[in-house]
Order: sequence, then C-alpha cells, then structure tokens
Amino acid sequence: MDSMEKNSPLPSRLPASAPLGKLWLVGAGPGDPDLLTLKAARLLESADLVVHDGLVGQGVLDLIPPHVERISVAKQRSRHTMKQELINELIVREALAGRQVVRLKGGDPFIFGRGGEELDAARAAGVACETVPGITAAAGCAAQAGLPLTHRADASAVTFVAGQCKDLSDQDWSGLAGIGRTLVIYMGLATAAAISDKLIHDGVSPDLPVCVMERGTTAQARALRTILTDLGDLVLREQVASPALIIVGEVAKRADALDCLGAPGIATQIDAVLLRNQI
Repeated sequence: MDSMEKNSPLPSRLPASAPLGKLWLVGAGPGDPDLLTLKAARLLESADLVVHDGLVGQGVLDLIPPHVERISVAKQRSRHTMKQELINELIVREALAGRQVVRLKGGDPFIFGRGGEELDAARAAGVACETVPGITAAAGCAAQAGLPLTHRADASAVTFVAGQCKDLSDQDWSGLAGIGRTLVIYMGLATAAAISDKLIHDGVSPDLPVCVMERGTTAQARALRTILTDLGDLVLREQVASPALIIVGEVAKRADALDCLGAPGIATQIDAVLLRNQI
C-alpha cells in the first residue's frame, strides 16, 4: 500500500465482503504493568496490531508477544509523531482490513485519552469497536501515595482538568478547587506557575495543600507536597519531569511520600519541602 492509499479518506461504511476486523480501545493504566486489567492483557496476546502511546509503560509493552505488530504514535509536548486524524485513519484502515487492532493508551481511553474521537471515527466507518477501561493516572498515583481523592473530612467532590491547553487563561475553573473539593490537573507541569496564579486569582487560598506526583505507580515515582503559591517554584526547584500529576486540595496533605517511595534521598526532599511551607 503506497503513501497516498494510507492517507486516503476514511471509508464511509464497512464493505459487505470485508473480513471481520475489530478495534479495541484499551487503557494501559498509569505505568505499573500489574495494574493492567486481565482483559487488556488477554487482548495484547491475541491482537494482530497494537498501536500505542508514549505514556504506556515499558512493562506493559513487554507483555506484547513478539509476533504481534506494534506501531508507536507517541506524542510529546509541541511535537507529535502522528496527528490525531492520521491515527484515526490508521486504526480504522487496519480494522477494515480484517485485523484485530488494539489501540493501547496510557491511563484510561476516555480520560484525556482522545478515545472518544477514535470511537467516533470507528463508528463512522462501520467498524466494530469496544472499550476496555484502564486505571487513570489520578487513581493510580493517589493510591500509591496513600492520598484519598475524597475524604469525609476534606473533600466530597473531585474534578479532572487538563493544564496544557493553549487557552488556559480563558478556561473557567472557578469553584473547582477550595474547601471540600479536590482538583486533579493532568498535563500541568509546563503551566504550573500559571495554574497557581489562576487559582489564586479565582479566590483559592494560596496556602491550600498541593501534591505533585511524578512518574506515579512506577519504581521511580516521587510525591512532593507543598502549597499552592509555591507550586510553580516547586516544579522548577525539584526538576519535576513528565509524566506528572498535580493534586490540589486538603487531601493533598495526606500524601504519605515516605512510606510509598523508598528511594534514597526521597525523605530528605519531602521534609525540606514541608518545612519550607509549614504543612
């Protein structure tokens, strides 16, 4: 198949004579392969093709048998190897060709995973599609740090937002953070300082606890606690790297970094942050 055929428009319907392929939108979880669902693991073994994101942990990728074809469509900030429209075309085209296609996504396909867009493309082409949920980063990271996203004393509501949007200043986050609420921010490292300013401008206390989870659920994970006004400085000071999650709310003070993260030097880092911000 030449490049023009590969980039051709999606078929409007599945031809009656075509072999029965299927698309599976599968959540790989936040990194730890032990958090993969049994159904997801079985699908990796039976797939003809696995199309995976860059956030899928290496331990999960190691579960793909050698005979199964794999294609990486990894994305990095401001640099995509394949645009979303081309990913849609790829997975639909391969399913229409009769293949069992697993679209493997970090976390859960329907939480900032663009799974809805890919499902729409499959439906439009008449491709059978099924979604297998995965543990989203918020749940995985919070569990590792012993941080309850809800707590009867601290939070009865949780909101997930994306912090990497170009129009961050135009988004209305009023009421999403504060007393009795937990705000979980995905993809917020690069805009951490702007996020802090935005929330404080909206009336959130500068002293509200924050926990930054770096590489959550993996052996290299870090959990750093601070307060909202220090969020941007913390990210720079501790050289926090992606993937990372920001949790804002009273529950953040419950993060037990010392018990969860046993790497040398972690206790000293956490203690220094807490002393500076008196949490």
